[in-house]
Amino acid sequence: MTTDVGNGAPGDSPGGTVRKLDRVVIRFAGDSGDGMQLTGDRFTSEAAAFGNDLATLPNFPAEIRAPQGTLPGVSSFQLHFADYDILTPGDRPDVLVAMNPAALKANIGDLPKGGTLIVNTDEFTKRNLVKVGYGADPLEDDSLEAYQVHKVAMATLTIGALENTGLGKKDAERAKNMFALGLLSWMYHRPTEGTERFLREKFAKKPDIAEANVLAFRAGWNYGETTEAFAVTYQVAPARLNPGTYRQITGNTALAYGIVAAGQRSELPVVLGTYPITPASDILHELSKHKNFGITTLQAEDEIAGIGAALGASYGGALGVTSTSGPGIALKSETIGLAVMTELPLVVIDVQRGGPSTGLPTKTEQADLLQAMFGRNGESPVPVVAPQSPADCFDAALEAARIALVYRTPVLLLSDGAIANGSEPWLIPDVDSLPDLRVEFATEPNGPDGAFWPYLRDPETLARAWAVPGTPGLQHRIGGLEKAEGTGNISYDPANHDHMVRLRQRKVDGIEVPDVVVDDPSGEARVLVVGWGSSYGPIGAAARRVRKLGLPVAHAHLRHLNPFPRNLDEVLKRYDRVIVPEMNLGQLALLLRARYLVDAISYTKVQGLPFKAEELQDVLADVIKGVGE
Repeated sequence: MTTDVGNGAPGDSPGGTVRKLDRVVIRFAGDSGDGMQLTGDRFTSEAAAFGNDLATLPNFPAEIRAPQGTLPGVSSFQLHFADYDILTPGDRPDVLVAMNPAALKANIGDLPKGGTLIVNTDEFTKRNLVKVGYGADPLEDDSLEAYQVHKVAMATLTIGALENTGLGKKDAERAKNMFALGLLSWMYHRPTEGTERFLREKFAKKPDIAEANVLAFRAGWNYGETTEAFAVTYQVAPARLNPGTYRQITGNTALAYGIVAAGQRSELPVVLGTYPITPASDILHELSKHKNFGITTLQAEDEIAGIGAALGASYGGALGVTSTSGPGIALKSETIGLAVMTELPLVVIDVQRGGPSTGLPTKTEQADLLQAMFGRNGESPVPVVAPQSPADCFDAALEAARIALVYRTPVLLLSDGAIANGSEPWLIPDVDSLPDLRVEFATEPNGPDGAFWPYLRDPETLARAWAVPGTPGLQHRIGGLEKAEGTGNISYDPANHDHMVRLRQRKVDGIEVPDVVVDDPSGEARVLVVGWGSSYGPIGAAARRVRKLGLPVAHAHLRHLNPFPRNLDEVLKRYDRVIVPEMNLGQLALLLRARYLVDAISYTKVQGLPFKAEELQDVLADVIKGVGE
């Protein structure tokens, strides 16, 4: 659909032909120092303010400043926005903005034929071309003829726009990412006031830099308005979302807000004991802003000290929380085992990344599931919860806190890099609708001998009594040695150890979790896809695609990985085939096979990147057709 609108200035409707679209995927790509993450984040913020549904995929190197102009140094930000409910950041970009030859070479393979390519020509020097292996300038030969190529001298135009600001050429050129943002904002009718306000606030202490970025942003907009190279602009209408107040949120921010909410709903102080590690550090950064909600953050000297402080806080009557990634979980494992033995509430957040060892610090993976389940000495059962999307991290954090507090146990929450750094709209909940997490501390002796017995248990939850140190008459011993049931005294009795090991396992097995919900619209599916964590979006999008092809498929997504939902056994037995896509080598599939004796088909990927819907579509279609033969 096309329509005509009049000419305008920044913030008004662009002139020319307007094509209405239901969805667009844009990828900004450049050097890690080119500001691609900021550019993508600002476009995302304006899309969210406009009312689009959206999903994002930041992708950047681990180095703070990777080698300039090289393939390993490319940083990109992909944004998918639409006028309907979407599930993923998109498989491939419709528009690729390449700020240099390295960005072009690293990303051109993902751009479909006919896609729009906007290139910063100033960086296509002979030196930069040779650096990434180009024998000839791809802008001058026919190698890009399958795409709609727009050559824009962004650096030159930015420097020209800032000529009268007094900035040097090098400083002025740094604002070229804002030129690109202005041009794309013009192309897609994005509002501009929010970005200009953001820039002035961000650089409030350097008003000359703030004004330079605003001028570069306007220059990009005006270039689109005045050049004849862009004859068509595009509109994506707001999405029809459920009524309410929304905000854009990343997974790490949502986890932090969930922890804040858990503290408020439990009426307990929250202590985050942690150590900075990619990609979990933003949880610490966000929680440190909320001291007014009773949040104490401690950046410890190492991972072990961080979790030790958190567990100590729980012993003192607070909600202890620690955050890390896979390498940190390995270091924290002994203290998690101590939390199992002392039966104290503790929320352990693992934002998974590519491993082993240092691995791929800024890339996503789901390979810590078995570590979460079994990565401690002895029989050491721990509940495991996994959010499915950035917005879902808020509810997952509340659920982890609920389990920890009600059952007096450490809980592992498995996020991952794609969820942590990705963003989407979040429906801000009514506070009164959030679960009541208040706990009752022991206030008087409970033993038959008139003493306090810390290991007497609630008959329903099997949670032990929780006494705040210093409570008169409730002195008790606690530590890592095996406990006698009831009294909590140190015990080396074989029968008691057997009893306590089984009791701790029974407590975790008995945790009340919701039944798994199956998405099977037709009720005729013979194939079930089971996923967990961030595979939710790609699986859901792939299921939609195969259903449009007339192939029925069911989808079940697991938030609770230990214990599994009570109805999971019955659900798995309903279907002829079960497929388990994972960003690991088949860890959930292994657990399902062992627990339920189901012949699960494992489909795995460990490339540091999320699944694409198109690849899962092909896998599902092949299995469904095979069942039907």
